[in-house]
Formats: sequence, C-alpha cells, structure tokens
Amino acid sequence: MTIRVVLVDDQPVVRAGLRMLIADIADIDVVGEAGTGADAVRLVDELGPDVVVMDIRMPVMDGIEATRIITAKSPASRVIVLTTFDEDENVYGALRAGAAGFLVKDMVLEDIIAAIRVVSVGDALIAPAVTRRLIRDFADRPPTPTRPRRPIEGITDREREVLILIARGLSNAEIAAELYITMATTKSHVARLLSKLTARDRIHLVITAYEANLV
Repeated sequence: MTIRVVLVDDQPVVRAGLRMLIADIADIDVVGEAGTGADAVRLVDELGPDVVVMDIRMPVMDGIEATRIITAKSPASRVIVLTTFDEDENVYGALRAGAAGFLVKDMVLEDIIAAIRVVSVGDALIAPAVTRRLIRDFADRPPTPTRPRRPIEGITDREREVLILIARGLSNAEIAAELYITMATTKSHVARLLSKLTARDRIHLVITAYEANLV
C-alpha cells in the first residue's frame, strides 16, 4: 500500500528537496504541495492524504492552526510537524493541535521516512531530542498537590523497564540496544504499554511514567 503524502512548507526549495528525497521510496508518494497553512487545509480537504508533513512558520496561516483544522476536519490525515526545533518553541502547540509527530529538519532522511510510515498506521513519533526537551520541561514543573501520584499496575517488569527508557527519551532502536532485545520485541512492548496504560502515544507514556515516579 502506497502512503500518500502532502508537503507543506513556505520555502519551495525545502519542498523540492523533500520531494526529490522521497521520490525513490517505493511505498511513499507525494501527491501535493502547499506553501501556506491555508493552502494546506484546502489541499488536504481535496486530496485526503494519509500523511501531511507540516512546517510551522508560514504566512497566511501557520502550521499549528492548519494542523488544528486538519486534524478536526480530516482525522484520517495524520500530521507530522517538521521544523527547526532550536528556533521554534511551538512544540506544545503543535501537539495540542493534534500533530501525530514532531521532527526536526536536521534529522536524517531515514528517520523522516520512518516517521511517515509510523504515523500512517496510527502511531505517534516524536524526535528523541524533542522528547528529552518535553521531559525536562515536565520534570521542572512544580508538583500539583491536587493530583496524586498514580501507581502503575498490570505491566510486566520488562515493560516497566521499557517505559522508563521511553520516559528518558530513548527511541525504539536505542531501547533495543540498551536491553539487548530485537526491534520487533521492543515495538511489541511499546504496543502493549500503549494498550495497557490506555495511552494515546509516546508522550502520554512519558507523562504516565513521571506521574508514577518511575523517572
């Protein structure tokens, strides 16, 4: 099955570069491009792509507002925000708007392609560096007295180990290497954690781990 992708960035050279890099990927097809958030909303409504690769800072309508509209009107079209994280502090806004992924532009092509595949099947993926940033911000917040710490029950010792490593910002590949297990086994553990803890994505797993004082 071919993954249909729309590229959204106000810089034509960026869109052209991504299109050229993706052109040789057999299971991914770029079906459209947009230079503003408003154009992206119209294009997604017209084409119904599987994945939208979205920049944040654009004229007319920024990527966060476009993501909010797209995820509300076309929930089957999953949005990956691809931006320069060091210059853009809108990660929380993008995730609140419903983005299924948040990547930085200096990531290698293989990681961007992997993210497109991951979100196309309903999962979420956040760049490890971004996850670590979220973890630091979360850890720096003062505790809320009215929200007691929740114990985590119903998971195995190995799943608890995986959850702790997720909360530390490790990717699946890094978790597999840390625990000397295969990628397939790692993915199975993550999938079971998402199911058992009724978490929407990895970010929710991170929050759950911190609320349980696992990290």
